[in-house]
Amino acid sequence: MAKKRTNPMAYQPGMEMIASDIRDKVLKTVDNFDHFKVSSQDVEAALKKDHLSAEDYGALLSPAATPYLEEMAKKAIIETRKHFGNSIALFTPLYIANYCENNCVYCGFNCQNKIRRGKLTMTEMAEELQTIAKTGLKEILILTGESRFHSGVEYIGAAIKLATRYFSTIGIEIYPLNTDEYAYLKKCGADFVSVYQETYNLSKYEQVHLSGSKRVFPYRFDAQERALIGGMRGVSFGALLGLDDFRKDAFATGLHAAFILQKYPHAEIGFSTPRLRPFINNVDNNPNDVHEKQLLQVMLAYRLLMPFAGITISTRERAGFRDHVIGMVATKISAGVSVGVGGHEEEEKGDQQFEISDPRSVSEVHQMILKRGLQPVYSDYIRV
Repeated sequence: MAKKRTNPMAYQPGMEMIASDIRDKVLKTVDNFDHFKVSSQDVEAALKKDHLSAEDYGALLSPAATPYLEEMAKKAIIETRKHFGNSIALFTPLYIANYCENNCVYCGFNCQNKIRRGKLTMTEMAEELQTIAKTGLKEILILTGESRFHSGVEYIGAAIKLATRYFSTIGIEIYPLNTDEYAYLKKCGADFVSVYQETYNLSKYEQVHLSGSKRVFPYRFDAQERALIGGMRGVSFGALLGLDDFRKDAFATGLHAAFILQKYPHAEIGFSTPRLRPFINNVDNNPNDVHEKQLLQVMLAYRLLMPFAGITISTRERAGFRDHVIGMVATKISAGVSVGVGGHEEEEKGDQQFEISDPRSVSEVHQMILKRGLQPVYSDYIRV
């Protein structure tokens, strides 16, 4: 007998509901737009505008825009330089735990996947943070698997407090929280929150999130808004490209960020563009028809929609592609990356979430940025 799945729209106990119309606006706009009805004239018209409507943005993500990538790139470079100059921010992630309570079919941390689980102690965490700080980095992203039991809010808060001793900017990529919990982590020293919806197609979302709190679509969708209500300085958005129609998911991601900014104009907005990657026990987990050309199109469309938004290029992508997009469209790049638990000071304490493509050190990425005539930036914020 097949296991009965829970309703992905039904909140679980303890999940905060907020009054917001953003989800309905995003999903309705996506449903009413057809990328395959866009003409070359629509793309050309969009490229002439300084401020894009939802339809213009959709046009730049359409198949009709493919012949215009060079034109999009030229405009993106102008916008990137206007808002960010030649600076490229560097950071690295630190996974402090990989325990997870979700059954997500595309992820190496899937609770059903037989991997080595681990969690850093405060002593181990301090050693990792000190080792990373010695590279010169001043921005760190703290990550966990999605398990409130193994990685509670107080444990994450303690990690953030520890990180403030060494880093001026601290981001978190953890399970979604309630407003008061985000306020607590802000008080501990967190600056930014990254939450990725993975896919905005509810039917596909239900198919790939089989159980766990992540199965609840609306609670995850509203996470950035709750983070901003809780006082966070900035939030980041992204879809896992390759899970579903990447054009629709990128369209929804951009709209989600734009509607959030309309409502919270003080927020700093960021985008990430992860594609599916192989992981332990699943070496065939690669994106569906999202090649580097399509990934570049998504990044360019993000830049032209929100010229002032930060765009991160991760080590999921090969070194050559990462080198190519910085300065053109990407403004932040990771370096010296480990996607297992720990792994900077000692051997990884837990297995990796996915396979990375670019293993270069901080110094190697630093030198690459200089060779491209750009300026590596380790800190753009002073903690007082």
